[in-house]
Amino acid sequence: MSKRVDHPIILGIVGDSASGKTTLSAGVAQILGEEHCTVFCTDDYHRYARKQRSEMGLSALDPRANYIDIIEQHLRLLRRGEPVLKPIYDHNDGTLEEPVYVKPKEFVIAEGLLGYTTRAMRDCYDVKIYLDPQEELRVKWKLRRDTTKRGYTRKEVLDQLERRRTDSSNFIHPQRTFADIVIRFQKAKDANGSDTQLDVRHILRPTLPHPDFTPLFDGSSNAGMHLELARDRDGKPVDVLEINGNISDKRAERIEDLLWNLIPEAGHLRDQVGRIDIANGAPKSHPLALTQLLVSYHAVKAAMGVRAY
Repeated sequence: MSKRVDHPIILGIVGDSASGKTTLSAGVAQILGEEHCTVFCTDDYHRYARKQRSEMGLSALDPRANYIDIIEQHLRLLRRGEPVLKPIYDHNDGTLEEPVYVKPKEFVIAEGLLGYTTRAMRDCYDVKIYLDPQEELRVKWKLRRDTTKRGYTRKEVLDQLERRRTDSSNFIHPQRTFADIVIRFQKAKDANGSDTQLDVRHILRPTLPHPDFTPLFDGSSNAGMHLELARDRDGKPVDVLEINGNISDKRAERIEDLLWNLIPEAGHLRDQVGRIDIANGAPKSHPLALTQLLVSYHAVKAAMGVRAY
């Protein structure tokens, strides 16, 4: 995939624990081509192992429990196309492992809890995404992940969520204000409980030149989607694009066709987009597919040197 800028494109995906960062990162990497992407987890930069944090009364969400200055340094190096020796944190047992050599490819997808904490970090990104799912969903996702993949009991996960509530409010949520796009998955009113039926709401800030969605509103039925000019929490104007989880296949295909036509380099990967768990062959979610495509669109446009007006 050719590009016109002379540095790797850094795509940030930030959000609270179990907000869907890894699912989105994996989908975007599929679209852009895994051979073109370096997926970079900033949560590997924990200063202490899990047992040490517990003894010190610190959570992983607290910047004091992380090497924030080293994340800054490594993001700057990656943006210059230089390799880093990245630490590794084992989420299964909470231990610190041997570092690994990481060389940036054309796209670096940097996901984690604290990626927008400092101005120095934020200046390294070409595209900044913040995931802000409905809290009920996030709790569900965290319970499922931590009990099936990380060895926690249900009670331990719920206790951890309660202990981290203040840190989430103090350290994670404020990063929302720095994102170019805020993505919120939420349960539909008539949902059947399936993650493939979720609605998604995209807050599109004018810090990026977003796709022209007007061809989708040509007088035909707009069932399943809505686009409007609104005010964000800070009162600033934003575009809000909403996609319903029960959108028809035909309507969803129109939206996806528009975005695929804007990133033709990735057309051969179309069938992989929108799967909740690609490895396990989960069913497709149209709102997730659109989200992955929209984020990938911005990464490709950044690589072409396209910036906000």
